[in-house]
Amino acid sequence: MRLLVLGGTVFLGRHVVAAAQAAGHAITIFHRGLSRAAMPATIEVLHGDRDSDVDALEGRDFDAAIDCSGYTPQQMTRVADALARRVGHYLFVSSRSVYRRFEPDRGFDEREPVLDGDEGYGALKARSEEAITAALPGRVTIVRPGLVVGPYDPTNRFTYWPVRLHRGGDVLAPGRPQRRVQFVDGRDLAAWCVALVGRPASGVYDVVGPTTTMGALLATMQRVIGGDARLHWIGDEALIAEGIEPWTALPLWLPESDRAFGGLMHGSDLRARAAGLVTRPIEETVRDTLAWALGPDAPMPRAVATLTRERERDLLDLAASTTFDPAP
Repeated sequence: MRLLVLGGTVFLGRHVVAAAQAAGHAITIFHRGLSRAAMPATIEVLHGDRDSDVDALEGRDFDAAIDCSGYTPQQMTRVADALARRVGHYLFVSSRSVYRRFEPDRGFDEREPVLDGDEGYGALKARSEEAITAALPGRVTIVRPGLVVGPYDPTNRFTYWPVRLHRGGDVLAPGRPQRRVQFVDGRDLAAWCVALVGRPASGVYDVVGPTTTMGALLATMQRVIGGDARLHWIGDEALIAEGIEPWTALPLWLPESDRAFGGLMHGSDLRARAAGLVTRPIEETVRDTLAWALGPDAPMPRAVATLTRERERDLLDLAASTTFDPAP
């Protein structure tokens, strides 16, 4: 299969390219040329900017395209116009953020209403879905992943935890140990996307990965990593009172009572699994993420400003001297 990957040098795109190589496809990458990632000589590399210059795509024929880097409807329309009728199928990696609300303790799936307007990441992803679906009717797959994790993740939204437990000592663990968490290894998502465009299958698929609890996840990390990390659970209300930013300062933490995002980790990926999605054991994701984070490829800008060591120590000291801790 002649496969076009739009954005194939950072994180998910990198895993898509690896999965496509393993499947024996002929790969062309289209990106801005900002990444220093080295590509094998067998991979064709095209440079351009989806905001202004997609000339490199003009007149090219592809059996399928996997789009890991579309963020605005204008970008989607520009690429669709360049490819015209020359791409057989188009898979767009969108986001679970397109949904309007994530109410506490309520599950959701692909039928959930999406955001209106064109302001903010989620709304722009929703408009991007609409743009590419209108441009290539009947030839588009929309994939809405939840939190994507694993090696090469530049955001620190999951990597924070194995690195923090590896460092050891007293660790602030947020919320209830029984709180649900969901994530998908980028390698599993990538392999499934490559397989999906080979069939192909149109429609919308949520991909949230395995469901576990924060307590079970951190216990798994402790078992995989070893060391002397000691968990101290601090509840939602106490963290909110101290001004701790959910999701960023403490990754994977969202107050369960939040009316807009409390149910973010209650998604379903039954449709994706029925279409062949397979996810690896959590232990493997933890082990490989930590190995990458401690290795030579890891140093890169972090998109999420997590809790500093000093602030974590202050919160743990406060918890030890008040009723701040533990969570119920």
